[in-house]
Amino acid sequence: MIIVPIDGSSHSLKALDYAISMANHYEASLLLLNVQREKESTLSFENTDKQSEIDSLMKEGHNQLQEAIAFVADKVPYETKVRIGVPTIEIAQEAKEKGAVSIVMGSRGNGPVISAILGSVSYGVLHLAPCPVTVVPDHTYKHV
Repeated sequence: MIIVPIDGSSHSLKALDYAISMANHYEASLLLLNVQREKESTLSFENTDKQSEIDSLMKEGHNQLQEAIAFVADKVPYETKVRIGVPTIEIAQEAKEKGAVSIVMGSRGNGPVISAILGSVSYGVLHLAPCPVTVVPDHTYKHV
């Protein structure tokens, strides 16, 4: 299984395009993974409506996966999942739990020095992942 983190950006769709090529070549399936950042109020003990916030985050995650689902269509076998938490940790944990052979993700290149080369989530996943990570630069990969 190849994990493809999807955040609704064009960067993640470029990575998905690349991952589809990889999956076809290696006869692998994909896991389209969306991670919603947990809001401070969700962590608060004073919050009596925690389940409502979790439901809202899950709904948003599923909404962010829709374009990727349409894009992958019948090209390769896939499944989807939404997790809530810190993206770098959740992506690496999912890879460990699934025994993923690879993670393929986009790079944003926004921000200071390190983020000028890799997005901060990409950079974090590179250090935490239990499997190889392929970072697809948005400006170089164009599906043929």
